[in-house]
Amino acid sequence: MSKLSSKDYEYRRAEGSVSSLNYHFVFVPKRRKAVLTGDVAEKMQSIIFELVNEHGWKLIAIEIMPDHVHCFLNVPPNESPSDIARWIKGRSSHHLRAEFPELKKMPCMWSPSYFVASTGQVSTEIVKQYIENQRSK
Repeated sequence: MSKLSSKDYEYRRAEGSVSSLNYHFVFVPKRRKAVLTGDVAEKMQSIIFELVNEHGWKLIAIEIMPDHVHCFLNVPPNESPSDIARWIKGRSSHHLRAEFPELKKMPCMWSPSYFVASTGQVSTEIVKQYIENQRSK
């Protein structure tokens, strides 16, 4: 029997698959408006936490900046990046605009596009450090 290394614990094991899918998402409010501050930023973070729990994702890093969101997730192979983006943007748009009426002045909450990149094990720590260092800029 071989010894398991610490990297072996980073793999997601499910019936019929073993995976390590890490996606770095960036979402930008419409017209890159700096609306993700204070209570809005806190609510945005809690919405992402809810989705992480519901879907069984693993949150590697998150940073809510005034004009964009970085979200670094480990996800199962049956959920596509486009579905994940749609779920995050859809739920957050609905809840944020309902709770914060000033956001209804925007034509829509999010830019129709988003950024996503997959990362391998070697670059995961680099992406995590990049996101965590956003605040110090």
